[in-house]
Amino acid sequence: MSRPEERLSRRRLQTSTATTIISISLVLFMLGLLGLIVLHAQKLSDYVKENIGFSVIIKEEIKETGIIEFQKKLDLEPFVKSTEYITRERAAEELTKDLGEDFIGFLGYNPLLASIDIRLNAAYANNDSLKVLEKRLITSPLVKEVFYHKSLVDLVNQNIRRISIVILAFTLVLLLISVALINNTIRLSVYSKRFIIKSMLLVGATQRFVRKPFVLKSLLHGFLSAVIAIILLALVLYFSRQALPELVDLQDIDMFLALFGIVTALGLFITGISTLFAVSKFLRISNDKLY
Repeated sequence: MSRPEERLSRRRLQTSTATTIISISLVLFMLGLLGLIVLHAQKLSDYVKENIGFSVIIKEEIKETGIIEFQKKLDLEPFVKSTEYITRERAAEELTKDLGEDFIGFLGYNPLLASIDIRLNAAYANNDSLKVLEKRLITSPLVKEVFYHKSLVDLVNQNIRRISIVILAFTLVLLLISVALINNTIRLSVYSKRFIIKSMLLVGATQRFVRKPFVLKSLLHGFLSAVIAIILLALVLYFSRQALPELVDLQDIDMFLALFGIVTALGLFITGISTLFAVSKFLRISNDKLY
């Protein structure tokens, strides 16, 4: 083979390899983006649920020291995310601000009672749990009433459930499409080397010997593709945090490391399995069908 033909053959091989890696990288990047959406959706769901809470209205005769002691006990409960003590004076100030007029001056006294606002952990932010907690708290000698918006809690949980189903369905569809795209890309790459595979068999190579270099090379391509996809995802995260600083509260380094690990594992698994099946197909195919 002449030097120009060698250079052309080498250039074609490099182009084919680069095309395969870039194609797989883009597919893994899309899967990673979807993973980010799913993880942020879960975090956002927990954030919304943890802002659902209720007010524990304290009886008028209870002294402040007793209320603070009761608040400290509530802080130790597993269902409590946070608590806030609202004094009668503060409750009056907030209501005056909302109404736009001094209702105390009109009534001549402050009718509001002290309360403790409780924010729940996400797992307890549903009406069933709230009903159990309400029955439990109302038995306390300090508590006059437990107040929360039942319809709002139901509405939030229903909407989160619907959105989760839509995201899950979309994730499954995109995963299937991604696997198909990576599989077709690898099959085309192996197809271009079908004559090399048959030539190796003709000179006495075993099927295992033929498969090994293809699978190892494919795993390397899968790893490089995953690295490129992770770099692109890191750039997306960086610029999204610059544009929306509020996202920092929803982000978790362990969550991202797990996602990057999943992207790498998918890159290795899909490329390895696809190559194994593609090579096996051309190992079994007859010479007539090679053309």
